[in-house]
Amino acid sequence: MKEVIAIVKPFLAERVLEALKFAPLEACTVREVKGFGRQKSYLDQYGESDYALAFLPKVEIQLWVDDARVDEVIDRIVEVARTGRMGDGKIFVLPATERAMM
Repeated sequence: MKEVIAIVKPFLAERVLEALKFAPLEACTVREVKGFGRQKSYLDQYGESDYALAFLPKVEIQLWVDDARVDEVIDRIVEVARTGRMGDGKIFVLPATERAMM
């Protein structure tokens, strides 16, 4: 079992979730997050003046997927969420262990 974390632009979140509607998922959570990557902020000013880091809105989609289906799920996310511009987001894949709730 793998945990796939996709951080995408907010306007693409619904499209990603729609693309994953019939994907082989064990579970899914979605949350609004803020952060910055290489693009930092569109308002940054470099040089002698100060610059402030503005956190940009993103949506984090957490998925739990069977090992054999991870590539299929990632391909669906990339197909829908990639615009080719900086700030498209990130995908992380982590090992996950199942633990039953009592």
